[in-house]
Amino acid sequence: MSEFNHREIDKKWQQFWEENKTYQVEIDHSKPKFYVLDMFPYPSGAGLHVGHPLGYIASDIYSRYKRLKGYNVLHPMGFDSFGLPAEQYAIQTGQHPAITTEANIKTYISQLKKIGFSYDWSREVRTSDPKYYKWTQWIFMELFRSWYNKDADKAEPIETLYEKFAQNGTKGINAACDEDVISFSTDEWKAFSETEKYRISLKYRLTYLSEAIVNFCPALGMVLSNDEVKDGVSERGGYPVIQKKMQQWMMRITAYADRLITGLDTIDWSDSLKEQQRNWIGRSVGAMVKFAVENKPETLIEVFTTRVDTIYGVSFMVLAPEHELVAQLTTPEQKESIDNYITETQKRSELDRMSDVKKVSGAFTGSYCINPFSGEKVPIWIADYVLAGYGTGAVMGVPSGDQRDWNFATHFSLPIVQILDSQQDIDKQADATKEGKYINSGIINGLAYKEATQKLIDVLEEKGIGKGKVNYRLRDAVFARQRYWGEPVPVYFKAEAGEEPLPYLIDDKDLPLVLPEIDKYLPTADGEPPLGRAEGWNYNGNPYELSTMPGWAGSSWYWYRYMDAHNENAFASKEAIDYWQNVDLYLGGTEHATGHLLYSRFWNKFLKDRGHVPHEEYALKLINQGMIQGRSSFVYRLKEADKITFVSHGLKDQYDVTKLHVDVNIVENDILDIEKFKATRNDIGDDPQFILEDGVYRCGSEVEKMSKSKFNVVNPDDIVERYGADTFRLYEMFLGPLTESKPWDTRGIEGTYRFIRKLWRLFFDQNGKSIVTEAEPDKAELKALHKAIKKVSEDVENFSFNTSVSTFMICVNELSDLKCSKKAILEQLVIILSPYTPHISEELWEILGHEKGTITKQAYPVFEAKYLVEDSFEYPIQINGKVRTSISFPANMSKEDIEKAVLSNENVLKWLEGNAPKKLIVVPKRIVNVVI
Repeated sequence: MSEFNHREIDKKWQQFWEENKTYQVEIDHSKPKFYVLDMFPYPSGAGLHVGHPLGYIASDIYSRYKRLKGYNVLHPMGFDSFGLPAEQYAIQTGQHPAITTEANIKTYISQLKKIGFSYDWSREVRTSDPKYYKWTQWIFMELFRSWYNKDADKAEPIETLYEKFAQNGTKGINAACDEDVISFSTDEWKAFSETEKYRISLKYRLTYLSEAIVNFCPALGMVLSNDEVKDGVSERGGYPVIQKKMQQWMMRITAYADRLITGLDTIDWSDSLKEQQRNWIGRSVGAMVKFAVENKPETLIEVFTTRVDTIYGVSFMVLAPEHELVAQLTTPEQKESIDNYITETQKRSELDRMSDVKKVSGAFTGSYCINPFSGEKVPIWIADYVLAGYGTGAVMGVPSGDQRDWNFATHFSLPIVQILDSQQDIDKQADATKEGKYINSGIINGLAYKEATQKLIDVLEEKGIGKGKVNYRLRDAVFARQRYWGEPVPVYFKAEAGEEPLPYLIDDKDLPLVLPEIDKYLPTADGEPPLGRAEGWNYNGNPYELSTMPGWAGSSWYWYRYMDAHNENAFASKEAIDYWQNVDLYLGGTEHATGHLLYSRFWNKFLKDRGHVPHEEYALKLINQGMIQGRSSFVYRLKEADKITFVSHGLKDQYDVTKLHVDVNIVENDILDIEKFKATRNDIGDDPQFILEDGVYRCGSEVEKMSKSKFNVVNPDDIVERYGADTFRLYEMFLGPLTESKPWDTRGIEGTYRFIRKLWRLFFDQNGKSIVTEAEPDKAELKALHKAIKKVSEDVENFSFNTSVSTFMICVNELSDLKCSKKAILEQLVIILSPYTPHISEELWEILGHEKGTITKQAYPVFEAKYLVEDSFEYPIQINGKVRTSISFPANMSKEDIEKAVLSNENVLKWLEGNAPKKLIVVPKRIVNVVI
């Protein structure tokens, strides 16, 4: 092929790679391994837009680079294919989600292959494939069969807990468990029936059933996680979400809270993401304190506080509206206001309640509790800034030391008590200082912070009214969704006569528990999840669980399945895990910081505890790519006109107009294709008018998030078709640093396309004839090449892909100026280009006379510093501060010899006009300055 044709080149090499399984990888102990992982996508119906492949291109460049460096690279791709959109579409149309998902995946695979990614497609996984979710179900079962031994600081088989109970009862048991576990002796344990022993064990298992406050979306008929709720509505669909108490499957992630925090110090993830996880887990050291309710000493309100030293400053108690004691504490006079407040609170998500620090609201229950130290009455309120699932669901209000409490007390005219002599201006704002001595504080008056805190904790523990404690903001994770399109939970329920049914695991040999067919994808008439519609949905006559697993289940272990994607006997073999170990480079977005990236670390630590995997952390390095934003285009419609009329951007300020988004795909260089605009819009009438400037309609523009609603989505298929996959790959990298957000602008891609064609012209003349020669390269050509080798390899190692593209452009420009078409130079250039532009690189490699498809097996060129050593240096010669000439001298020439040569130079002598210089200064390899 002598004429550059990107369509033919792209098609040829994509077909070659597929037919020859170029990127298929196997275990190879003769090479070091390197595992590059992309966060696998949910296959939406819209397919990819140009923003999606950014991280994929970066990881592909790195994967290809590592192969050239001699590594055995695992670079797989799959699909997180259980998702709400497919189910919503099923509800609307009746089409099974599997059909929709399969069609969407085909679109994604087609788009990804057109961009030329070096994925090993033989290892593709789909979380909705029963062969895959068999092992998601198995991991759930392993969690159910385990408990967390705090003394050993790890999960253990539930059988070891039974053994401990048999030896010492609950004495000495230090476990992550429910709050309401009972105590018993060895003899009592042995006297329990097997069913009662099993019932007790359920309160210790790492996955368990519990009443929990959840985000329930009535319109979707399902529970949503916090990160699926935005501003009180569902992220998908924008439906109202309320707080509701429901029995749910839970994961005891809190058992791993400390390890999740400390593990962050061992991995190379961004500081901002690690800080997000630390804040989400929210470790705090403090004390538990019990407040007795007035006239009901047996009723206790327990609070966790990190500032027990402020106990004498408590002027009110706040309970979460969902707190179990609210109904009991509400007096008849306050019932209406309490009920109204609870109803309003149910409309807000926990995230909204936690983040809204400006709005002050609450309701008085009418009851009081007693401060255990001062003995004073403390009014009990409810407020939505207190959450039932965080801590104990109760907060002691200390307005002098906490700004939120100060706002609450000020709003409701509650007392504000000074407790430290160093507190200032507490009539204007809270002062959280720990400095100074305590006042108005009973037994700690005159003490400093540390001494006072320890004394109060000692008294709490001595009197049995509290204790010192470490607390976490993190709560156990809800592990259930009331929907159809998800992994069935491998549990059935069986009841002894007259007893509540208990959950039991199905037998391992019966995995996978496959989703049944149902007539509709809606809840049943009596409100049960969609699986309640399935006929025969039981295990030997005992009903199965009707909820399915949450969206994060399948993504919490998928990197192991890539290691051994077709194993029917294990989620991955020991051989595969021992070879691939963990992920060396993981690319994905920060939006998953407190979702997938936290849950996956939790599951990995559990699998390590149970001996299934070797490492605490599965991803050694994580890079969060930035977002590619859209460049929106706008037209301007006259507000008052007899006919629908649009005025060009440059004239809009002369009229009263409404700004409207217009499809960017019918705008080129800000000029609107009016005929396509009229043909594609059904909201502009039959004969819209256009007020033009210079004979064209110019659109306005803004940078916004890329989305269909803003008509600024650009399909990568269109870019690849017009400019080629290599141009697209280069341009995505050229837009800016990988981790930063940047706008997409199709206009800029022309420059990258010109570079690709300029590269081609190093090999062919304008008539398509090869101009490659076997001649030996000269110093200038070797210098241009080795500058590029050095810079590009450094850039790739530092993930500075945008500056690599600039380096390629400089190198090709220099070689063009040197008229270099020498094979020895071009071979090396093509190899370093190949991770970025694999299609044209393969083509040019073959044109250079090499066996087809062998460029991927080459070694990355070695930088040789000797080619950058300058033999000479061109000195600018300044005379009285102005550069008058320049003279080239050998690079190693001495200052004395340079001085002599300068003073004998004809041009210098001309400017000296026979005068002897007063001073001559030589700055080696910089400048020569002559002062007359």
